[in-house]
Amino acid sequence: MSADVIAASPAVVNRLKRAQGQLSGILRMLEEGRDVEQIVHQLKAVSSAIDRAGFAILVVQLKQAMEESGDDADGHVARLEKLFLSMS
Repeated sequence: MSADVIAASPAVVNRLKRAQGQLSGILRMLEEGRDVEQIVHQLKAVSSAIDRAGFAILVVQLKQAMEESGDDADGHVARLEKLFLSMS
């Protein structure tokens, strides 16, 4: 991932920072012996946030690949497609 992707995706960075905070909260919940259902619910939320961030990064990269459409655009799109499918 290039710096261009990060610059174009401040929302992704914010989403990942929130997920990081949620994960810290989950660790505290575990240390405090909180209810398993609450912990699993929070884990699901963090997982979903991370997945959405990953998809958003891939979308930015796909858009850039389509705009550039240079000699290696097909190869770049194929690599991104493989990444996309690995996340689903």
